[in-house]
Amino acid sequence: MGRGRRAPLVGRIVPPEPTIVDLHTHTTRSDGLLEPAALVTNAAAAGIRTLAITDHDTLAGYRDVVAPGGPPLPAGLTLLAGVEINAVGGGFDVPDGELHLVGLGVDPDDEAFEAALAEQRGGRRRRFERMSARLRAAGLGVDAQLAGLDSAHDDALGRPTLARALVAAGFAVSVQDAFARFVGRGGPGYVPREGLGPLEAIRAIRGAGGIPVLAHFSAAPSRRVLLQELIDAGLGGLEVHHRSFDAETVSAVGAVARELGLLASGGTDYHGDDEPYAEAIAETWIPPGIAAGILAALEVGAVA
Repeated sequence: MGRGRRAPLVGRIVPPEPTIVDLHTHTTRSDGLLEPAALVTNAAAAGIRTLAITDHDTLAGYRDVVAPGGPPLPAGLTLLAGVEINAVGGGFDVPDGELHLVGLGVDPDDEAFEAALAEQRGGRRRRFERMSARLRAAGLGVDAQLAGLDSAHDDALGRPTLARALVAAGFAVSVQDAFARFVGRGGPGYVPREGLGPLEAIRAIRGAGGIPVLAHFSAAPSRRVLLQELIDAGLGGLEVHHRSFDAETVSAVGAVARELGLLASGGTDYHGDDEPYAEAIAETWIPPGIAAGILAALEVGAVA
């Protein structure tokens, strides 16, 4: 689980200057805690100049922010339409049985892509209901805590929603604790994910004009064969800079990206469970050239 957790103190990167790029964030339209407009406002106030909203299986947060008649974007901010697809393993031996593909610069009006995301959200809801039932059967029911879900903002339900409910019910002390003991793989509430495989997700992102980026995959240096198969399907980038990565990991993953010709990307993977956005970005280093590389690739049609 990436979910924006902090790097260990030993080896943690101290940003040499304020970070102005964040290409991996979440809002209330999936499993984040900030409304889309609030995320954009907070990011701009923290100095971000290139931001991607990458909610799970939905572009609703991006659409909220750019809807006609709404407030203009903060001056100087470039906002990318993005999405994160938790792709089931597809026969690959990968952690937690899935790979996370971030699509950057996708066309929010692409009907085929929206249909694929709708299928993903349907699978999420079915999994969510099955996990809720398993928790209930294990004496860990959280129906009361889930009763207040806003139906307008629950179209990409996930394990974080259940984890927060478990904390609210007193069954866990933190979201991480809830994942570790109850809704993570092997826990009493765990149900395997259904939906697109990694190759299908990559092709869907490509079809919508976006750059498919493999997110928070710290195992990249030892998985070159897997990466080459993903590249053959259209993978375009690798998340080299992630809040959970220490300096050694950034160096190793960055070397793999250069070796394989993948664009480097990076982000906080911000959800909002632990601290305000300003604190998360203050301890995350994403070089400004990361945004330039992604924007240049999109501009010249390198992802067509």
